[in-house]
Amino acid sequence: MTATTFELGLNSFGEVATDGGRTLSDAETVRLLIEEAKLAEAVGLDTFSVGEHYRAGHNDSATPVLLAAIATATERIRLGTSVTVLSTNDPVRLYHEFSTLDAASNGRAQLVLGRASATESFPLFGYDLADYEELFEEKLDLFMRLQREETVTWSGRFRPPLVERRLRPRMPVGGIPTWIGVGGSPNSVVRAARYGLPLMLAIIGGRPERFAGHVELYHRTLEQFGHARQPVAQHSLGLIAESDEEAIETWWRYWQPVVAALAEERGFYKPTRERYLSEVGKGALFVGSPETVARKIATVARDLHLTRFDLKYDVMNLPRDARARTIELLGREVAPRVRELLAKEPAHV
Repeated sequence: MTATTFELGLNSFGEVATDGGRTLSDAETVRLLIEEAKLAEAVGLDTFSVGEHYRAGHNDSATPVLLAAIATATERIRLGTSVTVLSTNDPVRLYHEFSTLDAASNGRAQLVLGRASATESFPLFGYDLADYEELFEEKLDLFMRLQREETVTWSGRFRPPLVERRLRPRMPVGGIPTWIGVGGSPNSVVRAARYGLPLMLAIIGGRPERFAGHVELYHRTLEQFGHARQPVAQHSLGLIAESDEEAIETWWRYWQPVVAALAEERGFYKPTRERYLSEVGKGALFVGSPETVARKIATVARDLHLTRFDLKYDVMNLPRDARARTIELLGREVAPRVRELLAKEPAHV
């Protein structure tokens, strides 16, 4: 991976936006995401990815449908998931959805698979959280066999068996790009390496360089299993504006109430102003002017040997014009600057 091929993209969780102080409806937010994906392509970004959540204010519960709509509105940008909760999806249905998306988009589909940090899908679809690890391991095994084998005979605990089944439409030989999303668990890092799959680091708090040990473990384990070196990417939150001051004040206004609610719900840290500024300065929030954000991305790319960086640009009730400006600046100013910085001192990937 060279500086010129370093990829930058966007992640959305389908969070509702505002416009002139008015909160957009769910339907308006879905349509806004399609427009934002078109803008991302127009400014030269590489990927547009959508998550999977089942909470108020999020509109990404039918991700393959949304990505298919985006596919018809775009021509080049790659289309993926910020994370697909494989544990509560059926691998056969997931294969059909993404083989169809890949065909309709002319080979632009990709996936990030994860176990879920938000667990609303477990009771919604009738799964037991006590099976959290077993569900993911079994379903990942089946999903990768479906991608890598022409016909599959399989049996497991959580779905009916398959006997000499060949799914259609077919994916390309070997399947589509499929990443494993990791929030900090070394076991998840080892699992990604065992399957020979690319690694997506979800870094939403603390100093990103603390994940360097995970990357070293990943590369070492890939080698132990006889797999070729695979890409490593990072997903983090942030906002880009004309100046650091504007970006910091805008993101704080909308990010603070979201994190305060999560602190009450899950025991996260309370979002004090001091801690927020620390996250912006040295932590995992990529908030600032194009130059500030570009330098920070280039630094983590070198530290963690990244080949791709995805910015999660939406947060609850953030005005649509602030979202659009982040997309424009990421594509037109940050991306070329990151590649320029990496060309001067390349990441060792």
